[in-house]
Amino acid sequence: LDKSLKMEEEAGNGGSHKRMKPSDEEENGDSINGMGLDATENEETETKLVASDEMELNIAQILDKIESFTQTVSNLLDTGKTMFKELSNEFEERLIMIHKEYVEKWQEEIKELRLLDASNEETTSLLHNARFLIHNPNIEP
Repeated sequence: LDKSLKMEEEAGNGGSHKRMKPSDEEENGDSINGMGLDATENEETETKLVASDEMELNIAQILDKIESFTQTVSNLLDTGKTMFKELSNEFEERLIMIHKEYVEKWQEEIKELRLLDASNEETTSLLHNARFLIHNPNIEP
């Protein structure tokens, strides 16, 4: 059979298929095994196109899943960063507050110790004067 090959660009996916161009005899209805070659070729081409379209649909669905998953991961990362930032800020504020509370508490203790020391110094001075008077009764105040 005399056949020439023709390359034809598919409409949907940019790929190419080899398609047989029927000769004049085949166009006139000559057949192999009682079937017209045109019908056989059309069925094969339709099957290939259906399979190709189905494949393209499957690929498109997978690409959509990838895009959706990528967006979900991106959103989770953004949410996680925001949560950690907020948590970090709360931690920092709480730690500063705890530090401030302890420093104020210790400053109050220092103040109390100084008051106690001043009171002790005054009491020590009075006791010293009282001893002196007890040991030296002849001296009048």
